[in-house]
Amino acid sequence: MTTAEQEGGRSALGRSLLESKALSSDWSPAFTAVPRSAFLPELMWPFDMDTGSSVAVNKAADPAAWQEYADANTPIVTQWDDGKHSGTEPGEDSSSSASMPSVVFRMLRDLDVRAGNTAMEIGTGTGWNAALLAHRLGAENVVTVEVDEAVAASARAALERFGLPVRVVHGDGFLGYPAGAPYDRIIATCGLRSIPFAWVQQSRPGGVIVAPWGTHYSHQDAVARLVVSRDGESASGVFTGPAEFMKLRAQRRPPVVHAEYVTGSVAEGDESATTISEAQFVGEKFSPQRFALGLRVRDCRHAVADKRDGARPVWFYGLTDRSWACVMFRDGDTARVWQSGPRRLWDEAEAAYRWWEGKGKPGHERFGLTVTAEGQTVWLDDPAESWPV
Repeated sequence: MTTAEQEGGRSALGRSLLESKALSSDWSPAFTAVPRSAFLPELMWPFDMDTGSSVAVNKAADPAAWQEYADANTPIVTQWDDGKHSGTEPGEDSSSSASMPSVVFRMLRDLDVRAGNTAMEIGTGTGWNAALLAHRLGAENVVTVEVDEAVAASARAALERFGLPVRVVHGDGFLGYPAGAPYDRIIATCGLRSIPFAWVQQSRPGGVIVAPWGTHYSHQDAVARLVVSRDGESASGVFTGPAEFMKLRAQRRPPVVHAEYVTGSVAEGDESATTISEAQFVGEKFSPQRFALGLRVRDCRHAVADKRDGARPVWFYGLTDRSWACVMFRDGDTARVWQSGPRRLWDEAEAAYRWWEGKGKPGHERFGLTVTAEGQTVWLDDPAESWPV
């Protein structure tokens, strides 16, 4: 691939990001000056949108394909299985990545940085996001925290090579980095289940915290944009849109083992039916109801199985006991329900869906999050009408 072709690929991506309003005009110079390709490893695993799977791309073997993916609005896995993976085939679980450029710049837009701001990033990854911040604010005003020592070392080297020697701290981002506080802006590039109050404490009054946040109910999270109160005792704000990120390692949960819940036939559960349809309940991947239901059905994991022969089971697993539920959606028929255990998980999920429906099917942007030393609460439209999660 020639230099002109490379520049054409980046220009096409830039135009697309501007047209979609993911890239705002104030971030356009950083996009031009700081290419994602400068921070990507030679062997990487872009997510192929056509096949729905990750594919190995080696720069030495196929530089044109490597560059094409680097300049595409595509997420790229850069590490599998916390570094235990070897070889070129994808591993079991992705553990570090370069996010889609559209997601990166939407979150940077939400961060609303100003000249002279100091910023802390949680989750260094490749270092590209830190480099973009450093281009705007100066490398001396940016610190980034990465839990994986090898990932931190690679990002540190890439930042130094590029001429933006941001301070890269190897440590647990959940704790922040008090030595560099107070910060005007904090951004996390990993999914959170609870936003640590330490980040609020390390922010200046009026500071902004931007982080993907969600519940254990599903992986369908949303980006929270919180503003720290004048007294520094809380941070609160709305969600700006859906997102899906790898989870902060300190907040990962082990996978649900189905056999530990359902030890016999599903028919052993209490049977009922529901008039809610599959299209209503499941929706599209980033439909707001999955996020909303997670706010109402606490300590629950739900799983949408593949559809076969016109039938799709959706499972619910309690995270504090062995309660479970299954609703079987079948084309052209009323959905059947089975549930077992101390909790009636489908009853809770159906009630949550009816609540969401009764509120006018609100999107992500009508929900908000408040973080205090006592914990976190969520709300719909009005912070005064909040409930714990």
